[in-house]
Amino acid sequence: PNSMNNYGIILNEIGLEPMIFDLQDAVIQPLASVLFPMEGSELESHHSFTIRYKGGEDTHLDVHTDDSDVTFNVNIFGNYTGAPLVFCGINGEPDHRHFRTAYQHQLGYAVMHRGRHRHGAEDITGGERMNLVVWSYSYNYRHSKESVKVHLKEASKPDERCVSYTHDRDFGRYKAWPPGKKERFMGRGWCPPRGKEYDGFIPDVPDDQLPHRSKRGGQPQQ
Repeated sequence: PNSMNNYGIILNEIGLEPMIFDLQDAVIQPLASVLFPMEGSELESHHSFTIRYKGGEDTHLDVHTDDSDVTFNVNIFGNYTGAPLVFCGINGEPDHRHFRTAYQHQLGYAVMHRGRHRHGAEDITGGERMNLVVWSYSYNYRHSKESVKVHLKEASKPDERCVSYTHDRDFGRYKAWPPGKKERFMGRGWCPPRGKEYDGFIPDVPDDQLPHRSKRGGQPQQ
């Protein structure tokens, strides 16, 4: 249903788009306008889907930010253990890879956050968890100067729970690579942006050894 989850349903594709617009108007918009007045004052579109975590399927979700202005995430099936939702900082801020809190989903309860809030779901240890996620968008916010992404220099080393194997250039300095991820992602991260690294930063792969694509647009080469 998105670029990182393999198990779920896109609700707009099964005729539920009007229902989610009702949810957005009645619940998400009023809360977002108070909690996130800059991003959430005028929400007019959405991408909505379910996600499922279960042994043998998706067992976790790597730390990331959402392609949304405001995210609404409600647990709709909760017979599980583990899989806390970890929150770090706001993307681009000096402490965006510093741990903030871990939220344990409860059936029928929702959490809301800015799309640019770095977060991830840690490993599920038993059972199955299913959530409904609504990514809401604001046209006016996306066309305002406040939406322009600015990355500041990182203040210090990241916290272990806030590093991403998909996005970070130094993941391997802090955590062991999950099976199959090192070959796919090492040397292909972008975070922190060059010139914005914390003091003492050491990448997993030096710049002069990074993989590159062939001139004919083929597969990455070493």
